[in-house]
Amino acid sequence: MMNFVFITLITFCIMEGITWLTHRFVMHGFLWYLHEDHHKKGTGFFEKNDAFFVIFAIPSWLCIMLGSMNQVYWVVAIGAGIALYGFAYFLVHEIIIHQRFKLFTRSKSRYIKAIRWAHKMHHKHIDKEEGESFGMLLVAKKYWEKIRKDEAIQNNPQ
Repeated sequence: MMNFVFITLITFCIMEGITWLTHRFVMHGFLWYLHEDHHKKGTGFFEKNDAFFVIFAIPSWLCIMLGSMNQVYWVVAIGAGIALYGFAYFLVHEIIIHQRFKLFTRSKSRYIKAIRWAHKMHHKHIDKEEGESFGMLLVAKKYWEKIRKDEAIQNNPQ
């Protein structure tokens, strides 16, 4: 049992790297036509970019279903790790960052401020060739430093 929990958590962690690579080279590459409307916001609630939710759910579903059918539970654990990362993506990207559902509109958390700033810097580039900050949960040092600097200015106005 503990091995399956470990595999699930390792898969979750590996998904951040897979997400970075996919975002950088697939979403900002040959599938830009699906991702573009996420950078050039139009009207309406849904975006073509939302198709990635289904695309990324397929490997998770297949691992869980086929692993269960064949009683290969380490494969189920991989599917669970992918699904867990998908849930984190929904929570962090859709609710906390883009606030498509108004649940967490204000936060004093440095981490939340840092991921929002990193994502804002990602979205300042509206073309597929330019870009930065392609991950979701790990935040580069420069964004943490920006948040610390902003807090220092707020706490010591001159």
